[in-house]
Order: sequence, then C-alpha cells, then structure tokens
Amino acid sequence: MAKTRAQRKAERRAREAEEQKRSGSERRAESRAQHDTQIGVSGDVAEIEAVEAGIAAGAEEADLETPDAPQETSRSMRRAEAKAAKEAERKERDDQKRRERDQLARQQKKATTERQSGPRGGVIGFLLSCWAELKKVQWPDRETLVQATAVTIIFVAVAAAYLGALDALFNWLIKEVIL
Repeated sequence: MAKTRAQRKAERRAREAEEQKRSGSERRAESRAQHDTQIGVSGDVAEIEAVEAGIAAGAEEADLETPDAPQETSRSMRRAEAKAAKEAERKERDDQKRRERDQLARQQKKATTERQSGPRGGVIGFLLSCWAELKKVQWPDRETLVQATAVTIIFVAVAAAYLGALDALFNWLIKEVIL
C-alpha cells in the first residue's frame, strides 16, 4: 500500500530522531528546542508535526486526529448529507405552504362572517360596509386638500376657457356659412 506524504515525512523524522539519539548530540537537541521557542510556528504546522511525531512513535493516524481537523467524507456520506439537506428544505417549503393556506382560510372565513353579519337588512348592511370602507380611507391633511382643490379649480377654468373659445369659433363659422 502506498504511503502518504505525511507518513513518509514522519518516518524520515523518526529515523533522524533515532540517529540523533545514537550520536548522543544532546546539545543540538537543546539548541533545536531553544530555536523552536524563539521562532513562532503556526498552529497548523505544530499540529501536523505533532501528528507526524505520533505516527513515528507507532500510533495510528486516525487516533491522532484533532476534533477540529477536517474530516474526509465518503461519496455516500456526502450524498446522504445532500439528501438530508434537500429533505429539510422540502419540508420547510411544505410547512410554509401549509401556513399560507391556513392563513388564507382564516381570512376567507373572517370575510364570510363579516358578509353574513347577522339579521341586518340590505340597506343597513350596505351602510355599515360603506362606513367600514370609509374608515380604511387615508384622508389627506389640510395642505394637501387645499393644493388638490386649487389644481382642480385651475384645470376646470382652463378647460372651460378652451371649450368656450372653441364654441365661439364654431358658432361664428356656422353663422358665416349659413348666411
């Protein structure tokens, strides 16, 4: 079975460590430890080195994995996760549709109840519905009311002047043609 790069690296480091022990160069090990404390090592590098050291000591690679290490997922696991996500999404859509249907049914029931509003006659029912609609109207404030009234009066005056001028013109033309 082919070895991974990490396994080969760990074996190489293990051989170097054994060789270093045999040579008895304890001083170099102290120098290396001092060097490691002075030069910062990123967390990822330290984690990889710790895993490699554990492999060199004879531990299984799976036993040395940290909880936050990315997990390799098989194709079937990825498919199962995707299927579960789709199922959850479909269930959420179904729940949303059900809530919308329930809300629409409540609104229709309320509207039906309002329309059938008891023993009231046609005229009284009509007046009550008119009053309900007038309560829904957004009435303008005084400034808007004055402005809209002024615009309406000016427009009516301009239209009256225009139509009056046309009436006078056609009246004069008809008299000239007839006489």
